[in-house]
Amino acid sequence: MQIDFKSRELTVKLVYYGPALSGKTTNLQAIHRLVSNETAGRLMTLETRDDRTLFFDLLPLTFNSGGGIQVRFKLFTVPGQVIHNATRRLVLQGADGTAFIADSQTSETRANREAFLNMQQNLRDNGIEPETHPVVIQFNKRDLPNIRSDAELDRMATRSKEPIYKAVALRGEGVIDTFLGLTDLTWRRLEAKHSLQEKFGLDPDEFLRDVRRRLGLGDGGTP
Repeated sequence: MQIDFKSRELTVKLVYYGPALSGKTTNLQAIHRLVSNETAGRLMTLETRDDRTLFFDLLPLTFNSGGGIQVRFKLFTVPGQVIHNATRRLVLQGADGTAFIADSQTSETRANREAFLNMQQNLRDNGIEPETHPVVIQFNKRDLPNIRSDAELDRMATRSKEPIYKAVALRGEGVIDTFLGLTDLTWRRLEAKHSLQEKFGLDPDEFLRDVRRRLGLGDGGTP
């Protein structure tokens, strides 16, 4: 988290991580499409012939708190291909929370596992402890055949310390839920670490309710 006392602005960095073509960029595109122009800034995408997002997507979402503090969420994605691991590690630097986007197809189980272990190693290499770092897992592409069943994911969720979400990012399904889950987890971790309520008057529950309202959700629920 970055704090600019002069402009009274907090910047929170969230990174979308996962194997190639799991839907990281699609998540950001869906968030950008679903939220208001007043909340979301310009979505930037860098593409190459060998990878859809060689460096990152950057989607700044800005919220104004009741205490006059502006909170910016900057959302990034990492490149999925292993050959760009140095870039993955670079984008992950300073991350406050991470959404791991997994591919629900059973054929991608190994790729998911390798990418998850790679994420944990890159967190460590950046001086971030994976055991305390806020992480949520999204199983995307639930509309495809030959996927891991809902029952299997539900069983996994009972054993996993990371919250698990189901999504069809191309249709925007589960995308906002994943973002809100990550935001909640990350904000509460930042509150515990930096005492944001004491320093800036940012009550965690009220701020998170405001985030939901700004996303058009009222006090709860999916749009």
